[in-house]
Amino acid sequence: MPASGGVTRSTLRQQIADALRDEILAGRLQPGEEFTVKQIAEQYGVSATPVREALVDLTAQGLLDSDQHRGFRVHEFSVDDYRGMVEARTVVVNGIFKKITELGAGHGPALVSVRRRAEECARAARSGDLNILIGYDLRFWRELGALAGNPYISDFLHRLRMQCWVFAVPYLRGRSDLCDWLWNGHGDLVDAVVEGDGDAAYAVISAYNDHSLTWAERLKK
Repeated sequence: MPASGGVTRSTLRQQIADALRDEILAGRLQPGEEFTVKQIAEQYGVSATPVREALVDLTAQGLLDSDQHRGFRVHEFSVDDYRGMVEARTVVVNGIFKKITELGAGHGPALVSVRRRAEECARAARSGDLNILIGYDLRFWRELGALAGNPYISDFLHRLRMQCWVFAVPYLRGRSDLCDWLWNGHGDLVDAVVEGDGDAAYAVISAYNDHSLTWAERLKK
């Protein structure tokens, strides 16, 4: 990722943060893995300053831990952490559905894009393509959250979902029963939003949470 004349330090910082986040989500950077600013700067062929800024950003997002003497480490989320994330995202999603209903935002061009993301997510989940699913799932929830018209809520949900995936990826990679544990109810959720049916939306989310927590409980055994 060499810097070009058209790349500012702020965009370089974001590019490095995005690249490292992708490495974590792809499982190439494992929980607990340590590295320094110097190592990352050499890997991407850039100066230390934007790398340090990118790592600080990822630390603020809860994806990395910082150690003054040892550099940075990929954060290790526990099963209990994951359960807390599921609970938190439920509260946020319920608030989003309430807001969408109040605004009558269940129609329009934005929802067409959300439905497209939902279809892509469902296909990826059914085929067991984890990499594709993660990308589209994050976009799906980002766009769905945006329908509520509050970027702070949408950003918070995005952060929670990112953390959920960071926790889940190491356990999902290489599983023979992967398709059984990849949720594909995105389309059902969109249908509920279009119909303005809050009860149906809550039922879909409740089933999703049960699915997530059942999977997490199996990790303890």
